[in-house]
Amino acid sequence: MADQFSKIRDEIDAIDDELLNLVNTRANLAKQIGQLKKGIIYRPDREAQILERLQKLNVGPLTHKHVTQLFTEIMSLCRSMEEPMTVAYLGPQGTFSEEAVLNHFGNTVTTLACESIDEVFHRVESGMASNGIVPVENSYEGAVGKTLDLLLQTSLKICGEIQLPIHQCLLALHADPKYIKKIYSHPQSLAQCHEWLNTNFPLPKVKRVISASNAHAAMIAAEDKSVAAIASRKAAEVYKLSICAENIEDDPRNTTRFLVIGTQDVAPSGKDKTSLVMSAKNIPGAIHELLSPLAQHDVSMSHLESRPSRASLWEYVFFVDIKGHLQHEKIAKALEEIREKATFLKILGSYPSA
Repeated sequence: MADQFSKIRDEIDAIDDELLNLVNTRANLAKQIGQLKKGIIYRPDREAQILERLQKLNVGPLTHKHVTQLFTEIMSLCRSMEEPMTVAYLGPQGTFSEEAVLNHFGNTVTTLACESIDEVFHRVESGMASNGIVPVENSYEGAVGKTLDLLLQTSLKICGEIQLPIHQCLLALHADPKYIKKIYSHPQSLAQCHEWLNTNFPLPKVKRVISASNAHAAMIAAEDKSVAAIASRKAAEVYKLSICAENIEDDPRNTTRFLVIGTQDVAPSGKDKTSLVMSAKNIPGAIHELLSPLAQHDVSMSHLESRPSRASLWEYVFFVDIKGHLQHEKIAKALEEIREKATFLKILGSYPSA
């Protein structure tokens, strides 16, 4: 038995040696590419193609999720050899936005916590961050209006998207619920856990208090044993809180969609999405006429969201996601026809689908 263990361990050591050499070789090649790209470090189309190709080659026992995690970190390390990269997100440390950054970009990026979604956009526009991560939609609570409004106003583009499963936890200094008199969290998280809270901490016995973010709620809970916070497992780790209950969201499929924002155009990856915002004339049937070119050119629309226009009272703009890349002929033709019909049209970006 001892000889068998020793033999297997020797084989593992040999594989580790080979892996180290191969990763270093890859890093050296990445440095060479960095010199040729001249400042373009993040290539979401290329990274999406790499991950999809490796998942197709994967025969296990690693799952596709494991393969994605492994090679996201390898690409993150190699990207850092080209040039340091800073990504802005809605902070403070311990938010789901930070988790989305690390899941997508890996742990080698420099993260920049911001106090608001507005600040995330500003940091990227000013060049203090190369990219930003902003929440845009939750499967339970719907669209994040602030992000949509800023996409309409800014010159930044959507470069990618992340779909992050959201698992909420109840955190406190003491795991015993008898100490809890107030529960703090972001309004969306309170809504996502509404029924669980009604069952376990009904009003008015335990008050519910809105905070700027889940991480801010965790910071408050870390200073007061009568306060609990609804936040992530990461927040419990950061602010040294006990996890009183896990997975307390009402819908176990609860997912938040995040957007990667930046200044670059993204080439086709083979599995893409295009986002746009437009407005129609205020006449009967205008929105139907505006969308008809999509059907005529066999372009699939995956999302439609309306928002009040800031330009005029009782007028609306429509945010649309369609399947495919702006460079595809049928999409280019459909958008050309929409531009002729619309009173306003802005392409927000073409990027790899999550």
